[in-house]
Amino acid sequence: MNALFDVAGLGNAIVDVIAKSDDAFLAKHGLAKGAMTLISAEQSDRLYDDMGPAIEISGGSAANTMVGVASLGGRAAYMGRVFADQLGQVFRHDIRAAGVHFDTAAAASGPPTARCLIFVTPDAQRTMQTYLGACVEFGPEDIDAATIEAAQISYLEGYLWDPPRAKEAFRAAMRIARAKGRRVALTLSDAFCVDRHRAEFLELVGSSLDIVFANEAEILSLWQVSNFDEAVRACQTHPGRIWAITRSEKGSVVIGNGLATHVPAERVERIVDTTGAGDLYASGFLHGLSRAQPLVECARLGHICAAEVIGHYGPRPEANLKSLVESRLR
Repeated sequence: MNALFDVAGLGNAIVDVIAKSDDAFLAKHGLAKGAMTLISAEQSDRLYDDMGPAIEISGGSAANTMVGVASLGGRAAYMGRVFADQLGQVFRHDIRAAGVHFDTAAAASGPPTARCLIFVTPDAQRTMQTYLGACVEFGPEDIDAATIEAAQISYLEGYLWDPPRAKEAFRAAMRIARAKGRRVALTLSDAFCVDRHRAEFLELVGSSLDIVFANEAEILSLWQVSNFDEAVRACQTHPGRIWAITRSEKGSVVIGNGLATHVPAERVERIVDTTGAGDLYASGFLHGLSRAQPLVECARLGHICAAEVIGHYGPRPEANLKSLVESRLR
């Protein structure tokens, strides 16, 4: 069946507020370095008041991935809930300007648009404190069934598994996609997210998913093992699934039909900010998969995209990824 979209992403529609920081600031505020933590509106206000000069960029994990797909020349759509406020307008403008189809109506009542305060330390690690705001009310009514049916792959953001109604929306999207013979992908998002929802994620692996994205910490948490090779072997017990597991400078391991292959990372001259690295890896991988590329080539595309985004501040590409990939693959 022909598809109108290559990938449709569902996730938290967030505006990122990014500032340089240091370990002393993280310690002062009791922040878990390198992790994403959900916070209240009051905590968000306190941290915002105490953080240094910042830049505001539309973000959200799955939204970043869809922007990457569009930059590669792919056809991307996105569903996420924003409020009818200034940050909501910023988010809507940015994602549409990037070439992503986004028609989710802005909420007229309820919490404001979500924001993620990102503290980047000199080692390029990012510590994220997220106020979900309007995202917590994302529900089945925000799912555009026609878009899900028209997309080769529906890409779900694990972060959005926390709110109960968003979980209902995800399950509805999965049912719609599978009824049309479309593929479903899930990114595990964060090890703490996996800790909270391990049983449900494992149930999805066994029943509803075709593709799983994870980093090393997340895959170890999923299988509750301490050794990476053990985690790979656990993934191989689900030969009908595709696994894309990133390992930072070690590259990634892709598993398909039960076979695991290591793919080296792209060389990076200077790492500025790792925000969005996993999101953009997923962009390249999904773009390749939508064009029936071998899994190793999908992973290589992912590494090229990830290498671009960690070379500057912000979670979205500054270069045209299609042109960048063409130059790297000559």
